Amino acid sequence: MAQSNRWNSKTKGALAAAILLLSGFTAVAQAGWFDGIFKKTPVEIAKSAGVVETADAVKIPLKALDSGKVLFLRAEMGGRPLYYFALKISDGTYRAAFDACDGCFRTNLGYRQEGDRMVCNKCELAFPSVRIGEITGECNPHRLAHKVEGQYLVIQKGDIAAGKNYFPDNRS
Repeated sequence: MAQSNRWNSKTKGALAAAILLLSGFTAVAQAGWFDGIFKKTPVEIAKSAGVVETADAVKIPLKALDSGKVLFLRAEMGGRPLYYFALKISDGTYRAAFDACDGCFRTNLGYRQEGDRMVCNKCELAFPSVRIGEITGECNPHRLAHKVEGQYLVIQKGDIAAGKNYFPDNRS
C-alpha cells in the first residue's frame, strides 16, 4: 500500500511539473518571444488582423494599426505575389507602401520595422516612418495609394496591381 501512495505522489509531481512547464511555454509564446521561430504568413497575419478583401479593394481595420506596428500584407495578382504594408505613424495618420524600395527592389528583400523607422533589408538604410510616401527614389518604399473610409484603411486592388514591376521574382 505504501508503494501505491509513493507512486501516486511521483505521478502527481510529474503532472504538476508538466502543467507548470506548459503554462510557462504558453506565457512565453503569448509574450511574443517565439515570433521569429513560429512566423505567421502574411495571409495568416491579415486574417488575424481582420483584413477584408472585396472584389476591388483591401480593407484594413484601423484598430489593427493602432499599435504603430507595421502590418505586412501580400496580394496574389496575375500569378505573382505582391507585397505591401500599412501602419499608423506617430502623428496619428496612416501610411501604405509597397514592401519594396525604389532603389533595391530587384533583390526583393523588402523592409523591416525597427521602432519608428523602416529599414531596407538590402542596404540597411533606415528612415523615419513619417517620411513614407513623401520621398521617392533611392531607398524609399514606393507609396501605395490609400484612403480612410469609416473604420478602415482602404487600398484599391488596381493600385496594388500597378506595383507589379517592383516584384520581379518570388520571395523565398
